[in-house]
Amino acid sequence: MSKYKLLSLDMDGTALNSQKRISPVTAAAIKKLIESGVHVVFGTGRGLPELTDYKDVMRGMHYGILVSGAVIYDFFENRPISITPLKGEDSLKILQAAENERAMVQIMTVNQSVVKGEDIANMADFNMSIYREMYERVCTRVEDPQKFARENPDKIAKINLYHRSTESRDRNYKLLESLDAVAVLAEKTGLEYSPKGMNKAVGLKFLCKHLGIDLSETIAVGDAPNDTEILQTAGVAVAMGNALPEIKKIADFVTADNDNDGVAKVVEKYF
Repeated sequence: MSKYKLLSLDMDGTALNSQKRISPVTAAAIKKLIESGVHVVFGTGRGLPELTDYKDVMRGMHYGILVSGAVIYDFFENRPISITPLKGEDSLKILQAAENERAMVQIMTVNQSVVKGEDIANMADFNMSIYREMYERVCTRVEDPQKFARENPDKIAKINLYHRSTESRDRNYKLLESLDAVAVLAEKTGLEYSPKGMNKAVGLKFLCKHLGIDLSETIAVGDAPNDTEILQTAGVAVAMGNALPEIKKIADFVTADNDNDGVAKVVEKYF
């Protein structure tokens, strides 16, 4: 019997293949592990609305480390057990910087993924076309993101900016580096802003304390910079075969890539 009691899986680039689906093989491995009593959680930058398409695979999944750790969600009780919001003034500065660069904005609360409707129609301009169909279905559309932020100052857990070029992203990264927030590079031209000190590792620590599980009894799997801290915190760090080189360097094990059921191979190896 495995000593590991919790498996945290990143979604994009990890549990999800390049078509943003969970393969039958990986889905079966997750289901079997949940049925054995192991806590399987998605440790993801996604929020609740972006999980809609994966409800079948998530059946039996009790908790989620969502919005890069800013929201810990209890799926059984359908409520958050922890929320950490961005500072209101920081949210407004981020949104103004996005407007200056004509970047696409995604505001994430516990229950909403808020975007400008006109941006969804032009997601290819922001190197995000693969997400368009999902955004069409799950996002809340607003005309003025800054107005939404002013009206909901304590509800914003994360803001994602998707730029038209890496040069545009770099300008905003430098412009906003003094904010009391965490900035992480994501996707091709994305910037993700979370509350200061917040990352997936913080979420993992909170959840382990809640469940009475030692960190040494956990495994985390990821592929990108926003997985760095959780990989450094979990008992075992696993990088996907498609992970960035710097992520592979901090991993205890490198599994197959996300198009070849790397997650299922982790389950087979450790459980």
